[in-house]
Amino acid sequence: MTTEEKIDGAALDGVAATCLWTLRNRAEESIHPGSSFDDPLAERLYRRIDYDFERFGRPSQSHPLRALALDLAIRAYLDRHPEATVVALGEGLQTTYWRLGRPGVDWLTVDLPPVIDLRRRLLPPEPRMTAIPVSALDHSWMDVPDPARGVFISAEGLFMYLERDQVMSLITECAARFPAGQLFFDSIPPAFSRRTMKGYRMSDRYIAPPMPFGLTVSAAARLPARIPGVATAEDLQPPPGRRAWRSRTLRRIAALPGPRDLRPSVTLLTFAPC
Repeated sequence: MTTEEKIDGAALDGVAATCLWTLRNRAEESIHPGSSFDDPLAERLYRRIDYDFERFGRPSQSHPLRALALDLAIRAYLDRHPEATVVALGEGLQTTYWRLGRPGVDWLTVDLPPVIDLRRRLLPPEPRMTAIPVSALDHSWMDVPDPARGVFISAEGLFMYLERDQVMSLITECAARFPAGQLFFDSIPPAFSRRTMKGYRMSDRYIAPPMPFGLTVSAAARLPARIPGVATAEDLQPPPGRRAWRSRTLRRIAALPGPRDLRPSVTLLTFAPC
């Protein structure tokens, strides 16, 4: 297959298709001349996939800034645990591994078979990357990483599409299986979750999949008291972006009690050691 040939993105639908939405936003931000976000592989994938990306509405900085927050969290963990395994749950078409520039890290991709197939067709093979074509809720993937070496788990853009009991059960099992590990996830406020359950129209051609799970910043902060093995929960504000996304005033307001529970959130959980 030549680099000029197009891949049909229509094979993905429902929640799986949202990986095309986040890819478009990362690629568009990487292309933008005023952006500090650099993701050339996302740009390349964006050009290769034949899809009606305009149906997702206008591009947003939310996904590339979330990606930057994840990059920083993984780097910090690997600095302390250089032999750790990174597990990317519901990875979609994320290109985190290549942005990190750490080819020696063991990387585990967990996603549905159609997404894994698309990744294999589009992304360069890497000897330290392993793909497991199962749902994140299929706990068989937990048998692969070595807990003694350290485990960092990302659930980027995943939990909102699950039920609350599924999310809590997954966090509980991760905390039990991977002591001293970390889990990065993002969430939407419950009010927005309820809105998606009624049909959230992102454009005249696209309705977002239902997002049954929402979690406020305050509720995430209480997870260590509610889930055994969760030692700390840190609210991560993504790095500054462009224009309004760079405003110090808006960032301070977003951190205040009250307003912070009305915005999407990024949480880093640290599991207790043995």
